[in-house]
Amino acid sequence: MTDPEFDLLDELYFVTSFRDLTQKTGLPAAEVEKGLRGLLEQQYVKFFYPDPDTEQAYEVTSFGAICRDCYYLATKAGLLEHNSR
Repeated sequence: MTDPEFDLLDELYFVTSFRDLTQKTGLPAAEVEKGLRGLLEQQYVKFFYPDPDTEQAYEVTSFGAICRDCYYLATKAGLLEHNSR
């Protein structure tokens, strides 16, 4: 897990919007998107779209079009990994 991914997980104990993640972490939007992709691929994060209650399946090809409008939450595996570091 990279340092930016760790910082993102630190903010994902509760459902959080992409915009809030960029503000809270201080990371550029492109870096947040890259980190979220990595976390999604490791199944450490799940995402919701178009509202914070509708979970979506991660698809590499379509994620880029909606990622900045989504909400994110750490999975149990993500929380365990975050707390073991």
